[in-house]
Amino acid sequence: MIVEPIKKTEVDETGIRRLKQFDISTWDPKTELGRKVKNGEISDIDEILASSYKILEPQIIDVLMSDLQVELLAVGQTKGKFGGGKRSIWRQTQKKTKEGNKPKFAALAIIGNRNGYVGLGYGKSKETVPAREKAIRNAKLNVIRIPFGCGSWEGDPIGDNSIPFAVEGKCGSVRIRLIPAPKGTSLVIEKECAKMLEIAGIKDIYSKTLGHTTKINLIKACFGALTNLSKTKLNRVYS
Repeated sequence: MIVEPIKKTEVDETGIRRLKQFDISTWDPKTELGRKVKNGEISDIDEILASSYKILEPQIIDVLMSDLQVELLAVGQTKGKFGGGKRSIWRQTQKKTKEGNKPKFAALAIIGNRNGYVGLGYGKSKETVPAREKAIRNAKLNVIRIPFGCGSWEGDPIGDNSIPFAVEGKCGSVRIRLIPAPKGTSLVIEKECAKMLEIAGIKDIYSKTLGHTTKINLIKACFGALTNLSKTKLNRVYS
């Protein structure tokens, strides 16, 4: 059985970038997992995430998940007058050489379907477009599924607005703790981390951060907390 090509849209009016249309007939898988996906032996992403398979080809996500959204996080800053500036999706660095300054651009991308699936990817290149594409490709390779829960003792313990229990993540000196919250609390967390939780489908949460909270390390620590959450097996997690 051959899987049909997936229909996907591009950038919508809200600025959220959706994955473009992928034609499976042009794909030549390089791994055993890729060949199984193309031949139709594996048709569910949960089967891959629950097994020991490691996703090494981004086309696997293109085939199995057609409703993913892509967003670039603001991890850089543009120069402004009198020392001011505004947040930017490009983090620019440069190296001084005898030939002059050689700039590089880095981007941090998140993908998700707002229903429990999320991925984070970092990309760096001499140009902005390759950096963006690297970040999106790496995000596809790091897709995880997170369980939902309810942060209120009075609500349904198998709710879908928050996480089932508190969890911690760490990156560098940054530590972040995600705590379940009842409905109506919203995302009480740093703005860019809130974007990641929102695209994962989490609506309410509390958070606490410690350490030197640089932007990229904080986002990676938050994703690390979600990864630790996905590693814990629960009974009746998904409805």
